[in-house]
Amino acid sequence: MSRITVIGGTGYAGSAIAAEAAARGHQVTALSRSGPAAPIPDVTYVQGDASDEATLAAAIEGSDVVVAALAPRGPLTDTFRDVYRAVARLAEAAGARLFVVGGYSSLRPAPGADRFVTDLSRVPEELHDEIRAGAALVIEDLPATPATLDWVFVSPALRFGAHMPAEPLGRYRLGDDVAVQPDDGGAISAADYALGFVDLIDKGDHHRTQVNLAH
Repeated sequence: MSRITVIGGTGYAGSAIAAEAAARGHQVTALSRSGPAAPIPDVTYVQGDASDEATLAAAIEGSDVVVAALAPRGPLTDTFRDVYRAVARLAEAAGARLFVVGGYSSLRPAPGADRFVTDLSRVPEELHDEIRAGAALVIEDLPATPATLDWVFVSPALRFGAHMPAEPLGRYRLGDDVAVQPDDGGAISAADYALGFVDLIDKGDHHRTQVNLAH
């Protein structure tokens, strides 16, 4: 079993991943700005600001796996990429594998095609900055990390989030950087995303790459 630290462990994706990992017997610590509304059994909760490097370092020290599940909005609007660079640096120093909760727009519609993020004309303009910040992690920041950092960027389906919950099916489909197509690759529930996410951690078959989880 692994020692897994989930940064953003009380959010939509982070809490589901923490629950799935703890249910499999992993030793799970969840770092978040606020405490959980409903604590998950066998998860240790630590309250702290992820933008504070000392807080991050204390949470990551001794971890086998770091899960980064922060959103590029709210308090992290202007510092999101800097925080993730710090997470990557600290994970590498700790010898921990890094798994990042990604976004859909960094995927491609077909092999070799431009990523969805290159054309956001159909997306509300107020979302453009956070979408670009999230995509920049896998386009620029993670590939630039030392080769000694083992990372996986895990993109969900298009319809994923607390505002558009999908029905848990107890299964998922795994793709690479090309979006899994319906039916129904256009959606995935938090529980099924977490199922696939922790499978990726447990199997350890992917390294320094992007994958896609969908129904």
